[in-house]
Amino acid sequence: MAEDGGRGAAASPGASARFVRCLYAVGFLDLFGVSMVVPLMNLHIKSLGASPTVAGIIGSLYGIMQLFSSTFVGCWSDIVGRRYSLLACILLSALGYFILGMSTTVYLFAISRVPVGIFKHTLSISKALLSDLVSERDRPLVMGRFNAASSVGFILGPVVGGYLTELKDGFYQTSFICASIFLLNAGLVWMLPWNEENTGNGKHKQGKKRTDSITAKPNCDLQLKSVTNGTVAIDSPFQSPWVQIVTVLKRIKEIACSDLWDIFLVRLLMSVTILLYHSNFSLALEERFGVKPLFSGYLMSYSSSLGVLAGCLLGPITRLYQHNTYRLLLHSSTFTCTLILLYASALSIWMVILSSTFLAFSTTIGRTCIIDLELTIGGNEASGTLLGVGQSVTSVGRIIAPLLSGVAQEFSPCGPPSLAVALALVAILIMNVNKQKYCSSGNVKLKNQ
Repeated sequence: MAEDGGRGAAASPGASARFVRCLYAVGFLDLFGVSMVVPLMNLHIKSLGASPTVAGIIGSLYGIMQLFSSTFVGCWSDIVGRRYSLLACILLSALGYFILGMSTTVYLFAISRVPVGIFKHTLSISKALLSDLVSERDRPLVMGRFNAASSVGFILGPVVGGYLTELKDGFYQTSFICASIFLLNAGLVWMLPWNEENTGNGKHKQGKKRTDSITAKPNCDLQLKSVTNGTVAIDSPFQSPWVQIVTVLKRIKEIACSDLWDIFLVRLLMSVTILLYHSNFSLALEERFGVKPLFSGYLMSYSSSLGVLAGCLLGPITRLYQHNTYRLLLHSSTFTCTLILLYASALSIWMVILSSTFLAFSTTIGRTCIIDLELTIGGNEASGTLLGVGQSVTSVGRIIAPLLSGVAQEFSPCGPPSLAVALALVAILIMNVNKQKYCSSGNVKLKNQ
């Protein structure tokens, strides 16, 4: 059997399960390394003599690069294959953090953010790869576990980074360690048991079946079309760059002309809803209840830990809903809306703690379900493109939310969560209006299972 990129392994259920577990490790290492450095970056650029305006501009440029690059990189991964695109993203991100470790001037600091801003899409490509590997029925479970593993890294990283920064030249050491973690991640990706049946990279042979009850997807489901509405599949990442660019643009046009606008609009509205809830959380608690920032930090860490638990519980929850992603998304969004309303109207800190506890579960479930719904209705043929567009939509939310939060806070500390409730209600309304589409197009209840 032909092998992807010269490395492969027998397509066995055990190999598939190991592959998925290794991808959990990739997600953990990625956010562990990033979260070591990111909380320290504002302090570092200030120590380099940058004004708050310059620091803000550099941060905004990074966000803008992420906004435009996520769709292109996701689509590119559909064309050249997950292995090469994932390796390229990890190695170029490592280069960015290596330059950051040598940034003794604001100019070098800004340069270091360019490769990271363009190519830091490890998690999106990993999710697309998981989507290629597993059946639709098991996808929410696997995605939830992947998000949980990544979240653990995001929780532990700031602790390690805070300790390292206390050392002499601590920021530079932390940046180099982060780059080293990315290189370790690249090595892990390189050693994965790659083969074409795993990656779904356009040359699957009919008739060979895999039987892993959790992660394996039958070949008839796993096979990705090499030609999608006139686009040409690229068998090698070393094909002409112009051919790759043209194919990327064609696939992006197909997504833009599709009828997925309502799903992406729901994702945008719910993303802004959650961002508004978090936007002034510490300040609002201090103004409303006289709570110190330290307590707010403990409460946010508590919520993050519960989010990890929620990711691990997605399997039983999806089985309870008979794998109906639409219904689970609708209920989790409604629950999120209700809990944010409870937080906005809370009369005591205990009501805030209660709402934060359950919000950790509803938001984690909602994020996983919206991704699963995108892939179910959009199809696996362009999973990288779909996830890339979804990430771009989330980036738009990150740009819009601070502005909306600032305006809402002019009226009341409860302004941002109150506006979040209104946006969540609009998202719920859109889901109800398009209920028939979600339940028939692609059949969220999984016809093929």
